[in-house]
Amino acid sequence: MNAHQAKKIVGGLAIPAAALTLGGCAGAFSPETDTASPVAPRVQALVDANRTYPRWENFPRSAEPLPEPVEVAARVNRLGSSGTDLAAEAARIDWQTGDPVAFAAEVNSRIDAQAIAPVTAATQAEVEAFAARTRQRGAAPPPVDRGPAPR
Repeated sequence: MNAHQAKKIVGGLAIPAAALTLGGCAGAFSPETDTASPVAPRVQALVDANRTYPRWENFPRSAEPLPEPVEVAARVNRLGSSGTDLAAEAARIDWQTGDPVAFAAEVNSRIDAQAIAPVTAATQAEVEAFAARTRQRGAAPPPVDRGPAPR
């Protein structure tokens, strides 16, 4: 199966799954109060009182006037031009380090030039000894001799 077909299959399964998931939420928008509950009248009164809430008149008005469409357009243009400037700056960066093999060799030579502390060397030896002991302990035991095979 190629990747394009796999995307179609996954997409075909995702849409019904999303519909089922969102369909389960549909009942949450029309809940029913249990009339046998002792708090049912209070719950229903709160629901009825706030059924139309929030309304736009309940939100505070802004103290500042809305910007004019011309100013909004200017802000959008400034944002677009700053994005263009940023893209131009990124294009000017020399992202290439040259030959990667030569770069790796240079880094390795700088690392090799650093002297290893005796503590590090001792620790490395301890690690190797521990690994050898662990490998020996992890070896399977010899097979058990079960005697001659039955006839």
